[in-house]
Amino acid sequence: MTRAARERVSAPPVQGSGTWAHRYPVRVYYEDTDAGGVVYHARYLGMAERARTEALRDLGVPHAEMERDHGVIFMVRRVSLEYLRPARLDALLEVVTEPLELGGASVVLRQSFVSGGQTLVVAEVGLVCVRVADARPARIPARWRAALGAMEWRTDGPGTDRPEPGQSGPGWPGTEE
Repeated sequence: MTRAARERVSAPPVQGSGTWAHRYPVRVYYEDTDAGGVVYHARYLGMAERARTEALRDLGVPHAEMERDHGVIFMVRRVSLEYLRPARLDALLEVVTEPLELGGASVVLRQSFVSGGQTLVVAEVGLVCVRVADARPARIPARWRAALGAMEWRTDGPGTDRPEPGQSGPGWPGTEE
């Protein structure tokens, strides 16, 4: 990954919005497209997974350490995707990851796929922390909880009201200010 791409990935909060959002660039390749030349719907799940992994890494709490040190991992419990516009071959997308909810053993994230200032797809992903040994729910370890909590806290405050997907407003990825 180029230096410029790395700087985009670990971008600071959106200026003026008070919102912490992780940005992960991804290019659309032939392998990502369907017969119609647009990104195949399931490919967004893989891109979202990579973006979540890099968001945790950039927060200083990588998945691998959580498993190694605590014997727990995050599993996807539910996911919903809203397709607003198609992404096409060779497009440069940005996956914007923002926290919505943080529970004792779970976290809900919004992941928006943005290109050229337009939101193309919005995913809402519910993750649950489980023990590797038996896949039973477990509390999120303190260090990961603190990092995720700091993300969630940064979405509160003046100027951070976000409209629903498909609407426009300040601080909402891919919309006019």
